[in-house]
Amino acid sequence: MKLSAIIKLLFVFSLCLSGGLVADSAFGDEPSWGNFKGRFVYQGDFPETEELVLNKDIEYCAPREPKSEKLIVNKENMGLSNVVIYLYQKRDEPAPPIHPDYQETAEEKVLIDNIDCTFKPHVSMLRTSQTLKITNSDDVAHNTAAFLNRNNPFNAVTPIGDTVLKNLEQGERLPVQISCSIHPWMQGWLLVQEHPYMAVSDADGNFEIKNLPAGEWTFQFWHESAGYVADVTIDDQPVEWKRGRLTTTISEETYDLGTVNVAAEKFGR
Repeated sequence: MKLSAIIKLLFVFSLCLSGGLVADSAFGDEPSWGNFKGRFVYQGDFPETEELVLNKDIEYCAPREPKSEKLIVNKENMGLSNVVIYLYQKRDEPAPPIHPDYQETAEEKVLIDNIDCTFKPHVSMLRTSQTLKITNSDDVAHNTAAFLNRNNPFNAVTPIGDTVLKNLEQGERLPVQISCSIHPWMQGWLLVQEHPYMAVSDADGNFEIKNLPAGEWTFQFWHESAGYVADVTIDDQPVEWKRGRLTTTISEETYDLGTVNVAAEKFGR
């Protein structure tokens, strides 16, 4: 073979190689996304709501009938509310890719309102890029205290009609309690994470975390009255999630955990 022909073949071969490298960089590094959903169900007799002791501003608060939200179960379908689900990471793990859809809410204000002598919502979720907005819609003064671990704890006095803004820079390992020392029955919870991949089960026990990066991830399950949601039943089979954590693979399709039954005794019932 002539030298010119050999040179031409080498040139074509190099083009093929470079084309492959370009294709890999253009497409191979692009993350794919999937969803994670499921439903939590309370397994046992329907629980009675815990009675609250009102001992301050009774004339204002009592007519608003604040209710304990430590354990909320749907009487029609036994769906378990306020199970907290989020992507769990160790401190040295790299941050997960963030889907573009979450950029729209990356700097939003997340509201916790003192209203009807309760915190609304009962469980709040905050990204560290967002701002916590605490308001008081009642006609009595409140204070909102958060017992944070990685961030500085705060106790924000919130007079009638007032607003307090807080920025939290570190993700918390678990939800942290919020309370009002003026009205001791008022309690809520705040989950702070550096990523947006978190959810709280709704009135029917359903949850869904959308647009997770595909791959193997660990998820944390937690409830204020049970702590780690660790011993559950799925498809009539007992399952143990050590420290309330499940490691699974997210693909481009929705991963459906199915119906997760949690026994009443896990809540002290």
